[in-house]
Amino acid sequence: MKLTFLGTGTSQGIPIIGSKDPVCLSQNPKDKRLRVSVMIEWDEHRYIIDCGPDFRQQMLRHDVDRIDGILFTHEHNDHVIGLDDIRPFYFRQSDISVYAEKRVVNELKKRFEYIFQTEDKYPGAPTLDVNFVDTADFKLKNMTVQPIRVYHNRLPVFGYRLNDIAYITDAKRIPDTELEKLKGLKVLVLNALRLKPHHSHLNLEEALELISILKPEKAYLTHISHLLGFHDDVEAELPDHVHLAYDNLQIQI
Repeated sequence: MKLTFLGTGTSQGIPIIGSKDPVCLSQNPKDKRLRVSVMIEWDEHRYIIDCGPDFRQQMLRHDVDRIDGILFTHEHNDHVIGLDDIRPFYFRQSDISVYAEKRVVNELKKRFEYIFQTEDKYPGAPTLDVNFVDTADFKLKNMTVQPIRVYHNRLPVFGYRLNDIAYITDAKRIPDTELEKLKGLKVLVLNALRLKPHHSHLNLEEALELISILKPEKAYLTHISHLLGFHDDVEAELPDHVHLAYDNLQIQI
């Protein structure tokens, strides 16, 4: 299984428009972060988790010509607003499979009403094969996916475990019952927004504490803001088995 970090930034990305912050002005490619998303591939299968405003750029950057579907973690714009850019895939492949809980699908219907129309639908609009996700395990081809319920302040969000990889973003709190589902991982991807505490995201200290509890073989931090600091400086201070993810990083297990 291969995991590609399509984007590792927070909702504004890095650099932030108009910012003079030193991290935003950095020339290190690892300090330039598109909105958060990953691509997971195994056998002949390819799935995307979240498609934010940089989705088109991410697909072009990685020369992606086909996807099997998109999993959504939640409905915030930095995770869903690129949905219209599935059109090239739809034109080649027909209906595109999406996986999300009912609340998230209802929000997508508000923002992309034309996609969900059934009468007099504009012929250039894509069509979705909607699959509702709840707390039960589900299948993607030959892969079992385990939803992991986490909380983004009070908003319920889903992370996903696929075999020995788990992807958790926009989490502030993970209930003990869900932590049990994250034991025995080879790779844990976890959000770590900044150094100071935040009301709806884990900061670096909180993320490292969770990693110490869960004990994955390796952990990668994502959904990063410029307030965490320069990539190379933060990476140098992390434990040996913990890494700061960066755009275009690929890992294989």
